[in-house]
Formats: sequence, structure tokens, C-alpha cells
Amino acid sequence: MKIYLKKHDFSLLKNLEKATDRFNESRILGKGGQGTVYKGMLSNGKIVAIKKSILVDEKQVGQFINEVVMLSKTIHRNVVKLLGCCLETQVPLLVYEFISNGTLFDHIHDESDEFPFSWNRRLKIGVEVAEALAYLHSSTSIPIYHRDIKSSNILLDEKYVAKVADFGTSMSIAVDQTHQTTLVKGTFGYLDPEYFQSSQFTEKSDVYSFGVVLVELLTGQRPISFDRSGEPRSLASRFLLCMEGENLETILDTKVLEQGNREELIAVAKLAQMCLNLSGKKRPTMKEVAMELESVRMSQTLSTACETKYQVVHLHKSKSILMSDDDYTWTSTSENPISSSDTRPLNLRFTQFDAIQ
Repeated sequence: MKIYLKKHDFSLLKNLEKATDRFNESRILGKGGQGTVYKGMLSNGKIVAIKKSILVDEKQVGQFINEVVMLSKTIHRNVVKLLGCCLETQVPLLVYEFISNGTLFDHIHDESDEFPFSWNRRLKIGVEVAEALAYLHSSTSIPIYHRDIKSSNILLDEKYVAKVADFGTSMSIAVDQTHQTTLVKGTFGYLDPEYFQSSQFTEKSDVYSFGVVLVELLTGQRPISFDRSGEPRSLASRFLLCMEGENLETILDTKVLEQGNREELIAVAKLAQMCLNLSGKKRPTMKEVAMELESVRMSQTLSTACETKYQVVHLHKSKSILMSDDDYTWTSTSENPISSSDTRPLNLRFTQFDAIQ
């Protein structure tokens, strides 16, 4: 980190105020439970994001300090970078790299998005977030659990590279520990039901939350819906019902159905189903999830390459055949529906869980 503010050193604080035009409302990028994030430009021209605490109390400062501690331990291309901090002035401030393209939530759910949010892009983002979480769980010196994975805490840069953000409620856990008992924190719709009932947070609780994000990417639907009469409000519950009923196609986003290969959609849906298992022990680890998603993506790349090669060969053959009377027709298989027999859901016992009734 390059920016530090020491006690009573208000010159740098004034620089941050200047960078944000005294924290002008027009500079607000977003608001959360811990603070408001502003866009700012430092004196050297660098664009940054500055999080300012909403309240000045020990709990709030503690969350800011926790975020500094967690992010100081991480170096990963898919985790947002913390550039500096100001924790000993009246209002705590954190300075991050500026991520220009908004949140994953915005791109999934904003129908006015001028750039189509393709299935290929969704799958790529899913791989990147899974790899970031796998890194936090198993590649840092002490395992880090995020505890609030959701699409609004995943930022996208100008090239749609995912960056996991907001580590205020994250925690480290000793390598020899399997869980930690805590006050239940998280966001309804993404909250692990097992954690909600036991107050014991494990690495598999992050896996559950990521499973909800995967389902968002597949369906384009919000994690909690209040306008569905007679249906579960929880997206996770509706998705699991569709998987058990072998009618996956009824809940998938139409764009995903049109653009995605049937086999890869089934593979990702089954993986999401495993992540949402009500028993944490039966869920895969984030490392296993990341490997499986990368495998799906690689098979997609190979399939596209083979398809392109076949089309080139076919076109060359057509040109030579023009000299004869043979008639060639082109048939497309991209619109094959996902039938109930194709889904072959895992044999999971399902108990409906709605975070909000």
C-alpha cells in the first residue's frame, strides 16, 4: 500500500477531500452497510475509489481495520486492491483501486445495459470469482472466509474482469479449525441456511453464497423476489425445485438458453446444485468448484475451435462441389431444448429454505 495517514496528519486527509470534491454526492459510486464509496482523483492523476465510514463508532472502525488486515494478506488479480487507509482521523477512510464497470449485480439485472451480457462472459466471470475464493480459502497463509459473497460485492473492470470486494465482515481461521461460531452476518438470499441455523461459519458457507451467484448468472433473476405469489421467494429454492423436477429450461435466462451449449449449461447447473446442498459437508470446496468451471470453459473453447474449423472445411468443400450437382444443406443444432432427461439431477434430498417469509 502506498497511502497511509497517521494520527493528526490532516494534510493527506485534505488531499482525499480534494480528490472527492469534499465528498460531493455527485462522486458517489455506491452505498453499503459500512460506508459510502466515492470516486476520486489524486494529485498525481490516479483515479481511486474511497470508502468513507457512515458512523464513527468502535464497531465501524473495527470493520474497517478488519478489511485492511484481510486485504493486506491478499494478492490476486480477481481481488480488489487496497491502496491505502486512514483509520486514526475522525472518519475512517479506505482507498482502493478504481474499478470502472460497476457491479456484477448491475450487469445481470439492469435491463437497460447497452452491452449484452453474454453467456460466455457470465461463465468467464464465474470462473474468475471461483478462483479468487479458492485462493482466499486455500492459498493464503491463513485461510480467509469472505462471509458476504453476492453479485453486488463483485466488481467488473473495463475488460469485464471480476474483482471480489468488501471484506469488512471477512475473517481468518486457523488451519486446524473447521468452523468459527459467530453472530450471523450476511445477505438474505445468499445466506447459507446451515450457518443461519447453527451460527457456525465454515468455508462451505462461502460455497453456498457462490452457488447463488452462479444461479443468478444462469437465470438472470434476483436472489430474493417479493412479487411471486405461490412460489418460494428465494431464487435458490426455486432453482433447486426446477432441478429436482427436471425442468431446468423453465428457469434459465432466455439469453443463456440461446447462447449456451446444452451440455455446459447442464454441467454448470449441476455444479450450482451441489453448492446449494443444505448439508455443508456435501458441498464441494471452492477449489473443486473453480476447477470444474474452468473445465467447462475449456471444453467450450475447444468446442468453438472445432466448430470454426469444421465450418471452414465445409465452406471449402462447398466451393468445390459447386462444380457438380450435389446439394449440401446446413442444419443447426444450437436450438436443441434442454429436456428433463438431459438434466439428470443429483440425488439430493431437498428441504425448502426461504430466508425471508
